Amino acid sequence: MTKTDTISIDGQAYDAASGLPVSDKSAAPEPSSSVASPVTVHSSPATSIHGGPQRSVTLHRKALKKPIPMKHTILTHHNPSKVMDISRPTHSNVSRFAPHPVGALKPTKPALSDIGPVTHPHVAKAHARSQAKHDSLSRTITAAEIKDQAIRTSVQNTHKQAPLKSRFRSRQRVVAILSATLAIVLLGGYVTYLNMPALSVRVAAAQAGIDANYPDYRPDGYALNGPVTFSDGKVSMNFKANAGAQRFTIEQSKSGWDSNALLDNYVAPHAGADYIPYTERGLTIYTFGDNAAWVNGGILYTIEGDAPLSSSQMRRIATSLL
Repeated sequence: MTKTDTISIDGQAYDAASGLPVSDKSAAPEPSSSVASPVTVHSSPATSIHGGPQRSVTLHRKALKKPIPMKHTILTHHNPSKVMDISRPTHSNVSRFAPHPVGALKPTKPALSDIGPVTHPHVAKAHARSQAKHDSLSRTITAAEIKDQAIRTSVQNTHKQAPLKSRFRSRQRVVAILSATLAIVLLGGYVTYLNMPALSVRVAAAQAGIDANYPDYRPDGYALNGPVTFSDGKVSMNFKANAGAQRFTIEQSKSGWDSNALLDNYVAPHAGADYIPYTERGLTIYTFGDNAAWVNGGILYTIEGDAPLSSSQMRRIATSLL
């Protein structure tokens, strides 16, 4: 076996024809031209022949040194023993890229025209006239005179405009005060008008010596007619229809009756057996015809008149007086 029949990888010699490792040159069998030599199968894995995989050198760049570029080799198919180095050309006549021509990469500077801005003749003439006028004024009027003239102008304008502004502001204040006062008076009058019946009842109750109230509910189409009348222990309110002559009176007077005494002493004598009792919010209300009666807190309440009030309306009047 000659050197050309073997290949060395990582210090280990291998047969170029069979690819088997050659441990002893004397023990290696000589190939015969007529009889094929038997192939010996080794139990060692391929990793023991080709070596272990190379560790990555691209991770943890900060902790590791810069990797050294390795030389790339290519094994030819016809003769594995020949190794070709492709890291750089092996011959001086072989070149991968053509050389750059001289001056090919030099940037060319564009031709620039050195022409500055030109002022229009009319603009130049106008500027010259204004400059001449300014120079003549500056020569004839001093800085002190200009300052005195500005002070006199400001003082004159102040004396002329100050009275007008003060008068206008004073008129605005007067108008605002009068408007606010008028709005308060109108609002107070409207509130007083709405609460006038209730205020009249409270005054009458204080004069009569009882705790009388004005009903929060009034049937539609009826309003208080006339002043609230009172006597010792009694307050009366008269309501009249807005579009008719129908009337009803709500009277509140002191009484020591309960619901049974009211039925025996007032309801039965006026209605006989033709009455209907209702219970609303702890009150026993007796209705008969267009009239009603009930007692609450030592006060007798009665509704009398010819107004066609329903039992529901009379019960709502009774509960609104609580």
